[in-house]
Amino acid sequence: MVHLRASEVQQLLHNKFVVILGDSVQRAVYKDLVLLLQKDCLLTPNQLKAKGEETFEKDRLMDGGQMGPMHNGIQYREVRQFCDDHHLVRFYFLTRVYSSYLEAVLQELQSSEHGLPDVIIMNSCLWDLSRYGPDSWQSYLKNLESLFGLLGQVLPESCLLVWNTAMPVGKQITAGFLPPEHQPGDDSLRVQVIEANFYSSTEAKKHGFDVLDLHFHFRHAEQHLQRDGVHWNQCAHRHLSQLLLAHVADAWGVELPQRDSVGTWSRAGLVRGGRGRGVERRRHAGRAPRAFPPSRCGPLLPSPLLPLPQPPHLPLLPQPHPFPFPPVMPRFLFYSQDTNFTSDEPFQSDRFSNYFHSDVPSPTQTGFSSEDDFMIDPQPPVPPGPVPYLHRAPVVDRGFPRYVPRGPYGHWGGRTRSSRRRAHSRPQPRPQ
Repeated sequence: MVHLRASEVQQLLHNKFVVILGDSVQRAVYKDLVLLLQKDCLLTPNQLKAKGEETFEKDRLMDGGQMGPMHNGIQYREVRQFCDDHHLVRFYFLTRVYSSYLEAVLQELQSSEHGLPDVIIMNSCLWDLSRYGPDSWQSYLKNLESLFGLLGQVLPESCLLVWNTAMPVGKQITAGFLPPEHQPGDDSLRVQVIEANFYSSTEAKKHGFDVLDLHFHFRHAEQHLQRDGVHWNQCAHRHLSQLLLAHVADAWGVELPQRDSVGTWSRAGLVRGGRGRGVERRRHAGRAPRAFPPSRCGPLLPSPLLPLPQPPHLPLLPQPHPFPFPPVMPRFLFYSQDTNFTSDEPFQSDRFSNYFHSDVPSPTQTGFSSEDDFMIDPQPPVPPGPVPYLHRAPVVDRGFPRYVPRGPYGHWGGRTRSSRRRAHSRPQPRPQ
């Protein structure tokens, strides 16, 4: 997987409206994306811990947070927005996957002067399972059906919705939002998260939405889990951002820049693992590849860093040694993928049950620097010719691409796919 620089993320999301919905983990997803849209550096620990602040990296608090009383109750609200000349990113804090507040948020987006978003990134799980009484599990399953049913009616086909599965949690959870009955050492929530991910991803796919399985990607990354057993450090969130951006580029048919890719994740002191396998993509009737959405205000922003597409040519022979890794990018790596996921697999609740612990102290890294547990593996060879683009939605993204994309940004064949939902035909104004 190629790690994108700030200038490349700016071009990928040029004139795009991105909305992120969820809890404090998704708030950190929002913060890292806002930071990456401006500069190539990592979040600081203080930025990750802060909540409800009036401003963060040129964004602004629009509602809730420090504008009102700060608390850990289910009525907590926080709405943030980052807007510049060509990018609009907004975050809504959720404590429940479906509620009257969620309906109000969707109505606000429908009536927004910017129109409906181009991308929605969403997850809600931990609050749903721990803060709504003894019937929280059944309520969560019912709310998932209501959520995706409503989104299927409201969102146009041009909107890419990516459901993030909930990330792994530690054996000992001390996060402030948990009620007193969740004592340290109680791993019931850890098992419930795995089951909830199965049902939420199944429901999302049933309605034609994409799924990014973050639980799978981070199942062996417990060294980057914070001491509270729920939140993750800055390195994990930068890797998460790269996974999201690669998924968005793939869904839009955009080729990423060709340069050295990042290999598998490796634990400190262990021999590097084998290569990961390709992403399992299921064929669904009536769903053709999603076309790259039209820009709200013209073509992509020209950049001298991204050359114009070149005529087809034979692939270069593999280099005997990898090129030097850019010193400003985090060396955050994949573990080898042992299996590919399909929705036909039987669900096993103990599939990852032995991989989580939170007794590792949180690192204090505040910028890009190498760590002992990061290593680069050789990548799979480039195929001898162009590979046709076969992306179909819904997609469960649980690994890195089966081949290394070639060339600069560009469309993969320009194919469009038919839709069960009609595209949004209203003109899309540029963010003000």
